[in-house]
Parts: sequence; structure tokens; C-alpha cells
Amino acid sequence: MSTLERWTRWPAGDVPIREHHSRARLVLGFVGRFGLLSTVVFGTFAEQHYAGWRLLPPILWILTATGLFTGWFFFCRARRLWQALGCAAGLLVVAGLADDGGAKTLASMIWYGLAVLAVIRLPLAAGLLTAAAALASYGLSSGESLLVMLVVAGGLGLLGYLLRLDTQARSAQRALLAQERAAQAAKAESAALAERARIAREIHDVLAHSLSAQLVHLEAARLMLDAGAERAEVRERVVAARRMAQDGLAETRQALSALRGEFAPVAEFVAELAAQSGAELTVDGVPRPVSAEAGLAVRRTAQEALTNARKHAPGGRVDVRLGYLDGSVELTVRNAGAPHGADPMLGDSGSGYGLLGMRERAELLGGELLAGPEDGGWRVLLRVPA
Repeated sequence: MSTLERWTRWPAGDVPIREHHSRARLVLGFVGRFGLLSTVVFGTFAEQHYAGWRLLPPILWILTATGLFTGWFFFCRARRLWQALGCAAGLLVVAGLADDGGAKTLASMIWYGLAVLAVIRLPLAAGLLTAAAALASYGLSSGESLLVMLVVAGGLGLLGYLLRLDTQARSAQRALLAQERAAQAAKAESAALAERARIAREIHDVLAHSLSAQLVHLEAARLMLDAGAERAEVRERVVAARRMAQDGLAETRQALSALRGEFAPVAEFVAELAAQSGAELTVDGVPRPVSAEAGLAVRRTAQEALTNARKHAPGGRVDVRLGYLDGSVELTVRNAGAPHGADPMLGDSGSGYGLLGMRERAELLGGELLAGPEDGGWRVLLRVPA
């Protein structure tokens, strides 16, 4: 900050943040303001014996000073310098009239208050000039010695500057609090959006796998009908498709439960899935709980890889390996080529985007998914932090 800016910039403004004050603080503030006003009014009327029409001037001085101070606070809050200085000039005039009329207490309170508030509320240069004008008016009317005036001026100036620093510190604290609240709100909104995206991704993966499996069986039923197969064989395929639809609904519920951390251990799920697919399962390492995201990635990848094995290499050997490594979990699904004479008639069914979705899921978790041919067959390798 340059020297010019230090002298001409306004103090830190109020931050638009709602503070909840205690009842005791509100009561003390009201009592303090009421006590100050009572002191001014009592001191003003106690100094002189006002009676009849003589009551009118002090009442007008008090009301005018109250209105000018109100306008002062408004213009200072709005950072309108010339209007605020106009209110200050009006207060100096009122203080001079009150002093001439014998209301010394009212005049002194106006001068003192204006000197302190000018340093607190106005830019430093304008505030010091206004305070100097108020204290000079007081000095000329009171007839105090130069030493006394210097002491009074120094004391009031120091008080105003300290209150100015305190006001700026509280404004900075409120600004930080407002920023913190905004950051917390943004963080909560981001977390909600991330949760919605995660739920949408899970539902998408479940439905994609379920519909793909149903398509396999329905396509097989269609080909069998075209080939004139027996009704019982076609019915078996339709029943299998129906069962896949039911399993899809169950997996959707499981996915929602998994997002809440309520799903079965990964090793149990993979073992059950391998048994249903006729695959050989090997578990390396000691099974341990993993995060919901990592567990779902392993579950979905195992489902997709085994479905692809049934589609592209029906009847071939499938080996599943689940490894619990240091800081990660690894899933490997290997399938040999289709046996001689087997017809992978369903190899062209499906969208082909299943493994791509699994790769995107793994990358979001900071892991990787590799898929490609190996020894005449196919291998899918998933590794995610866990």
C-alpha cells in the first residue's frame, strides 16, 4: 500500500454477515447509549435554569446534534466523504451555538465525540483534519492552556486511532468468517454434486451390466429360434434373461447400500460371482476392508470381465485372482480362447463401452485398468488404491 492510499482510503467497511449477539450484550449496549444520552441531557439542563421559551434552544441543539450524528454514520457507512464532512461542519456549528448558550456539557460532548469518531470512521487525512478542527474549537472556547490542550488532543487522538484499529481488526475477522462460511457452503455443494455423480455412475454401471447380460440371453434366444431350436431351450434363455433383470434390480439396491458403506466384503462377492460363472478363484494376501469406491470398482470390473468372457469365449477356462497388496487391491481376470468348435455367436452383442467405463472409474480413484490379449486369450487387470 502506498503512502497516499494509506492516508486517503476509507477504513475497512462492514462485512455483510449476520452476527448473533447475546442478550446481555444487547442490554449493555442499550444501557450504555441511554446512559450517555441521559448524561448529555441532564448536564445540559442542569448547567442553566432554562424556563419557558428558553427551553427551546437546548432542545433544538440536542435534536439537531442527534440528527447530524445519524447522518454522519450513514454517510460514513456509504463512504460519501463530502456529505460526511458537511455533517461534521454542522456539528461544529451546533457545538459553537450550544457553548455560547451556556450548554457546555453538550458542546464538549459534541467536540469530543466528533474528534474520536472522525479518526475512526473517515479516511485518515480527513479524519485528522476534522478532529483537529473539533479540538481547536474546544480549545478556543474553554480557554485551557496549551499543555492541557496537547494532552487532551493526544489522548483523544490515541483513543480514536486505537478504536480505528480495533474496528478494522473486527472487520477483517468478519470478512474471514464470511469467506470461511462461503468456502464451507461451496464445499458442501461440491460434495453433494460429487455424491450425485457417484450415485449416477453406479446406477449407470449396474444397468449397463444387467442390460448387457440380458441382451446376451435374448440374442441367444433369437438365434436359437432362427435355427429352429427346441422350445425348452429357447425358454431357458428367456428365463435366464428374466433372472438377469431381477438381478439387475437387486444389484441396484446393493449399489445404493454400498454407497452407504453397507455392502458385503469384496472377497465374498468375487468368490460368489466366480462360482456362478464357473471360474477358478485365487485370493492372495489377507482380505481386509476397503473403501466403498474401491470395492465397487472391483465388483463392477469383475462383473464386466466375466460377462465379456461368456460372450467372447463361451466354454473357455476363466481364472480370477484377487490380490490384497500393500496400499492397493488388484483384480485379474484371465480367460482362454473359446474351445475348438465353440461358436462365440454373442460376441457382437453389447455396446463395447463396459471396460471403457471401468477404466474411467479406476482413473478417478487414482488406479489403472489394463485390458488386452494374452496367450491366445484375454486379460483384464484392475489396480486401485485401498
